[in-house]
Amino acid sequence: MPARHIAPATGRLGILTPGLGAVASTFIAGVLAARKGLMPPIGSLSQMAHIRLGTRDEQRNPLIREFVPLASLDDLVFGGWDPITTTALEAARTAGVLRGEDLAPLASELEAIVPMDAVFDRRWVSRLEGVRVKPLSSKREQAQALIDDIARFKAEQACDRLVMVWCGSTEAYQEPSAVHASVAAFAQGLEDDDPNISPSQIYAWAALQSGVPFANGAPNLTLDLPCMIELAQTCGVPIAGKDFKTGQTWMKTLLAPGIKARMLGLRGWYSTNILGNRDGEVLDAPENFKSKEVSKLGVLDAILQPSVYPDLYGQIDHVVRINYYPPRGDNKEGWDNIDIFGWLGYPMQIKVDFLCRDSILAAPIVLDLALFLDLAARAGSGGVQEWLSFYLKAPQAAGRTPAEHDLFIQQTKLKNTLREWMGELPVTHSEAG
Repeated sequence: MPARHIAPATGRLGILTPGLGAVASTFIAGVLAARKGLMPPIGSLSQMAHIRLGTRDEQRNPLIREFVPLASLDDLVFGGWDPITTTALEAARTAGVLRGEDLAPLASELEAIVPMDAVFDRRWVSRLEGVRVKPLSSKREQAQALIDDIARFKAEQACDRLVMVWCGSTEAYQEPSAVHASVAAFAQGLEDDDPNISPSQIYAWAALQSGVPFANGAPNLTLDLPCMIELAQTCGVPIAGKDFKTGQTWMKTLLAPGIKARMLGLRGWYSTNILGNRDGEVLDAPENFKSKEVSKLGVLDAILQPSVYPDLYGQIDHVVRINYYPPRGDNKEGWDNIDIFGWLGYPMQIKVDFLCRDSILAAPIVLDLALFLDLAARAGSGGVQEWLSFYLKAPQAAGRTPAEHDLFIQQTKLKNTLREWMGELPVTHSEAG
């Protein structure tokens, strides 16, 4: 099959992150460390994973980055916005994710990354107080200021291309409103200072208007809106959302397909988390937790299909809790109690205690989303990039059917997209490798 025309990844790629906290600073530090040969980019499919090519008689297994024309780590430039942080180094030290000895060889480069003043509204993140905020009350002025920031960063850093990945805090829960119905309605809402327009939506608007691909790493209502999908399609800009799939939800997308594959029943799934970073502090507010809860709760139904298997999955009690516990810092702990049943209805249980590191798991996702969105832009693939669902808790669907949540099917879709774009035949799920 013919390969898709993909423009070469020449020049510098700027990665802009609204939010320069634990996740963003850990991501940047990891890329800098990989460039210096201090540590390989573990957890990144784009850098570490192989892809199976060819027929059964002639198998090839190159690294993805050797097979696909991705931007080089050496060509990445970093920037962003933050309402609190003064430099990426300060963000990394404050977050406490990385040890001092790991930051030391990167300190000068991290200190040189100074975030721009943020568009911030405490009504959406009540537990934080922004001190480095643009002194603009008009949403139209805020959007224009971000567009100007994007253009200035690109010029000053001599970037050929840009991508943007939301690494900011979870915003308060909201439902779509009339202002989100179309591009025209949203543009008018900016003029009218519509209270239903959140900061993350202003960032997404500014990015898409600037031709910059955008990924949403939080459960905010940001890209999954008619106005943003319309704008992305009209401008031919790739988008992907939402909510990085890191700890407990990642476990669910691993375990739930296995339970379904064995046709075992599921009666209940209780999940609770403790974490003490800025994300945990923000999620301690009920209105912000609801955004995260909705994102997490949709996974099981999508994988298990209770309408198809009512006897097995028709009555699941799915409970999610998050507790802010400062001593834990970024080292999140997720407990799961899973009540399953088998032959003759006899009950069994699965217990999971995942002592993970939130930002360590999220950082390589930021890298992959940035590199793959840049690839999509160079390949002329605008709009929703459903093939990137692998990285997201509540992925957007590109068509009428719901997005896939089974991690292994998502991985196959991701690799098959790369195969097809490079002129290779897709493979089945069992052959994906």
